[in-house]
Amino acid sequence: MNIREALADNLRRYRQEHGLSQEELAHRAEIDRTYISALERCVYAASIDVVDRLATALGVEAADLLRKAEQPRQSDE
Repeated sequence: MNIREALADNLRRYRQEHGLSQEELAHRAEIDRTYISALERCVYAASIDVVDRLATALGVEAADLLRKAEQPRQSDE
């Protein structure tokens, strides 16, 4: 999973957990709704400033939006 995919997955998950539409999140973060959609589809790469605005709007740390999902460890068997 690359960083753009991690952002897309985390953004969508946190947005849905907070019960927000893309439009409401965009309004809170003061960015365009279509940009939220593009980020969730990995079309665009967000600047660090946009990541910070999204994190603030969601009430999470910016690092949480960029954290890659932990991959299951493969056994040595």
